Amino acid sequence: MRARVPAGILLVAPALAVIAAFFVVPVLAAVGLSLTDFDVYAVARLDRLRVVGVENYVRLLHDPRFWTALRNTTYFVLVGGPLSIAVSLGAALLLSSRLVRFRGFFRTVFFLPVVTTLVAVAVVWRYLYHPRYGPLNQMLGWVGIAPIDWLGDPRWAMPALILLAIWKGFGFNMVIFVAGLQSIPERLYEAASIDGAHSWAQFRSITLPMLAPTFVFVALITMIGYFQLFAEPYVMTQGGPAHSTLSIVLLMYQEGFRWWNMGYAAAVAFVLFAVILALTLVTMRLRRRGPVAAGVVPR
Repeated sequence: MRARVPAGILLVAPALAVIAAFFVVPVLAAVGLSLTDFDVYAVARLDRLRVVGVENYVRLLHDPRFWTALRNTTYFVLVGGPLSIAVSLGAALLLSSRLVRFRGFFRTVFFLPVVTTLVAVAVVWRYLYHPRYGPLNQMLGWVGIAPIDWLGDPRWAMPALILLAIWKGFGFNMVIFVAGLQSIPERLYEAASIDGAHSWAQFRSITLPMLAPTFVFVALITMIGYFQLFAEPYVMTQGGPAHSTLSIVLLMYQEGFRWWNMGYAAAVAFVLFAVILALTLVTMRLRRRGPVAAGVVPR
C-alpha cells in the first residue's frame, strides 16, 4: 500500500495541476482583487493599484443598488424557482403516464428551449411582450384586459422575465424528474392499487417520498442557477425599467466591465457566493432532518 501511494499521486498530479491552474489560482486571484481598488487606471499603471482591505465589502453593504439587486434576485428565486419545479414535475408526470403516446417526441420538444440560444429566444419573446402588437396583449384584450407594457412597467418586468426563464429552463429539470420517476419500483404502485389506493394517494405516499432526493437536487441546482440570473435581464431589459430587473450578477457585470471597478465587482461576486453557499448548507441540513431522510415514508 505504501508503495502504491507515490504512484497514485503521480497519476493524479496532472489533473490536480490543471485544477490548480484553472480554478484554485483564479479564485485566489479574485479574492485578492476584491481587496483592492483595481480599476481602469490600474490597468495602465499597476503602481496606482491600492490595497483597500474590506473597504469594497463595506461599500457594498451601503450601496442601494446592491440591495435592490439582492431584492430583485431573491424575488426571482422565490417566485420563479417553485414555479419552475412545479412545471417540470407536471411535465415529467405527464410524459411518464402510460396514456401518453409519442413520449420521446414530446420530451424532445419540451427540452428544445433549454438548448436554444437566448438571443434567438429574446427576439421571439420581445415580440410576444410587445405592448401594442404582441399576441399576449391581444389575447388579454379578448377578455377585456387593457394592454400591459410587460418590459416597460416596473411592476410587470420581473414577472415577464420569470415567465421567460420558466419556459426556457423547465425542460432540464423535467428530464431529471423523468429519470427519478423511472427509478421508482413499479411493484410499489401495484401493491398500493391492490390495497385500494387511488391515484392521489399513490402520488402523495409513494411518488413524492421516493422523489425526495431528486427534489433536493433539482431545488439546489434551480436555486443556484436562478441566483446567477444574468442573461435574461441583460438581453431583455438591461436591468430596467428603474432597476426593477437588476440582478446581482448583472450588477457585477456593470461594475466590472462597464465601469471597470474590478475590485468592487469581485466583492459582489464573493458576497453572492456566500449567499448561495449558506442557502445550500441550510437546504442540505433540512434535507437530512426530514422524515424521508431517515427512511420514513409519510402516510
